[in-house]
Amino acid sequence: MKYYIISGEASGDIHGSELILELKKYDKSAQIRFWGGDKMKSAGGKLIKHYKKISFMGFWEVFINLPKIINNLAFCKKDIKIFNPDVIIYIDYPGFNLRIAKWAKNNNYTNIYYISPQIWAWKESRIKIIKSCIDKMFVILPFEKEYYKVKHNYNVSYVKNSLIDKIKKFKEFNKNDFFKKNKINYNSKIIALLPGSRKQEIKKMLPTFDKISRNYSKYLFVIAGVKEIDKKFYLKFIINKNIKLVFDQTYDILNNSFAAIVTSGTATLETALFGVPQIVCYKSNPISYFIAKKIINLKYISLVNIIMNKKVVEEIIQGDFNVNKISNEINKILDGKRRANQIENYKKIEKKFTDEEHLANLGKDIVDFLKN
Repeated sequence: MKYYIISGEASGDIHGSELILELKKYDKSAQIRFWGGDKMKSAGGKLIKHYKKISFMGFWEVFINLPKIINNLAFCKKDIKIFNPDVIIYIDYPGFNLRIAKWAKNNNYTNIYYISPQIWAWKESRIKIIKSCIDKMFVILPFEKEYYKVKHNYNVSYVKNSLIDKIKKFKEFNKNDFFKKNKINYNSKIIALLPGSRKQEIKKMLPTFDKISRNYSKYLFVIAGVKEIDKKFYLKFIINKNIKLVFDQTYDILNNSFAAIVTSGTATLETALFGVPQIVCYKSNPISYFIAKKIINLKYISLVNIIMNKKVVEEIIQGDFNVNKISNEINKILDGKRRANQIENYKKIEKKFTDEEHLANLGKDIVDFLKN
């Protein structure tokens, strides 16, 4: 069968790569064409658009890039028609994907959504498009199945978050000597810096991270860089010699870290699954932040806190994002009750992901659904 997959972010690229491997496992003749990234490309299939060329974060950023987004939508529809897939699979990225899904439904394509739009956080009205245009949905957060069923009378399938097994396997089988490979002293205590995967995030985060690192000479700060962004771009924001830039080794960094400062996103969950005490930070364009405050219906921004429905990790947002505030919180997770409390709650998070009795089999269920 022919599969057209649309993913528009770094986290979607991770989940998309696992999805491609699953589809190929249960459909040996699978033809796969996709929007995504390098991880999906490595899994197999034809890469049409890289997520770094289509991903815009924040309301203001989306507004000023509207011409590009409109062109991408038109190109996507044209490309789908040429490929004529048996199914279109959407991975998160709702602003773009739900527009394509609505068009696709009107053109008699089968729509499957993997990783739900976060309508429990904002734009709950999107449930109307989901119910009318999406033929089957797979969710990956423990509370989402009940949310859809109870609040919207819409049945979804809960599938184990691929990060759970991915990180478990990494910790069990990884033999890489991270310290030797990156010429780091074995006695170094590492604080991981995860500034995000977009240039606009890195530009806002790294200057403050650099200033913070100067207060902790006993620790080595290691930036988890992504190879899609040039090394020179990172170095523009780094002055302190106590910071090391390492590319495409995020899991290695977390596996060897004592603490972490993380930009909000999937990385907060990954950090928790590695058992690393963390502080979550977020800063965006002032206009985007103002709009977000008006329409987002969440007490928390990090997946760790959202899943536990309480404050497990400290969230430092917008105006509070400064050296003093972050340094005060770092001190609390380097030693003491805050550190122990986070680690204990991380164990509960992992248990939540695996407690479900009837986990869907993503690849098999999709293939079976299309055959029936």
